[in-house]
Amino acid sequence: MATATHGLHGYYVEDLSEGMSAGYTKTVTEADVVIFAGISGDNNPVHINEEYARETPFKGRLVHGMLSASLISTVLGTRLPGPGCIYIDQQLKFTAPVTIGDTVTATATVLEVGERGRVSLKTTCTVGDKVVVDGVATVKVNRREK
Repeated sequence: MATATHGLHGYYVEDLSEGMSAGYTKTVTEADVVIFAGISGDNNPVHINEEYARETPFKGRLVHGMLSASLISTVLGTRLPGPGCIYIDQQLKFTAPVTIGDTVTATATVLEVGERGRVSLKTTCTVGDKVVVDGVATVKVNRREK
């Protein structure tokens, strides 16, 4: 996995190449779900009401899909490409549920370094070996000043 080594600035576009990868891992807590519900306003009872959630096909509360997906932003903004990049686009597919107490690993892998500093990255979130979020992101990355 890559590590940005440029202080407060992440990788420059010239430093990036296809296949570079970085990740971030977090165990999702009850507090994370409650705080995310408060911040986002998404108070769907499948996330915050255990009695309601037990009656769903999932038989319990689920973590917000966007909470899991937000860990991708952590990777992009702090690791690869890192500080200074600008998130332009994200395509997501939610493929499996995440529950409180699950440990989610978000990973970004460079697919293509394009013109004008645009970088395409494969983005995934996994719980163990199971992919729970799958997608592709595009970010703008600065060029090194001449």
